[in-house]
Amino acid sequence: MKNAPTSRRALLGFLGAGAAASMRLWGDSTPVRAMETGSAPPLPLRGPLPEFAGITRWLNTPKPLTVADLKGNVVLVHIWTFACINCQRTLPYVVRWHETYAARGLRVVGVHTPEFAYERDIENIRRAMEQHRITYANAVDNRFATWKAYNNEYWPHLFLADRQGRLRYDHIGEGAYEATEQAIRTLLDA
Repeated sequence: MKNAPTSRRALLGFLGAGAAASMRLWGDSTPVRAMETGSAPPLPLRGPLPEFAGITRWLNTPKPLTVADLKGNVVLVHIWTFACINCQRTLPYVVRWHETYAARGLRVVGVHTPEFAYERDIENIRRAMEQHRITYANAVDNRFATWKAYNNEYWPHLFLADRQGRLRYDHIGEGAYEATEQAIRTLLDA
């Protein structure tokens, strides 16, 4: 036991050196430099935009949408449900992005996936969409098929695809509004 304090000091020193090295590596990363300089970080390719699967109803669109219909546009898919407070706080940003960037080629598609039974009712969904001024297309995903196709686990979740239909960005929950808008502008300008 005589060496225990020495061993603890050595362990703490080792952990401290490891933390300092990881901070050095992280501090040299492109996303961190981009945040410091205001330039956009690169948007990595993450595979194709999944298809909208098992949709029970489409709202605010004359016909069901497919990924093929959306090619040539930057696509923002917003998985949400109307009773979720985090979704409610995100909606004003999504609505504003739709209003601001639709003319430049942004297509916003809401995917309403219910958490509670009353959120499955189409009239309740319509009322919520009207209350939040949602005029873009919304898929009603009562069977969670699109939720599963996107390997989703959370509300709200934003997925952003480029004009070729490739996923380039996603964000879970509230926040990162400036980063999300920058990613939208980056893909629109590409």
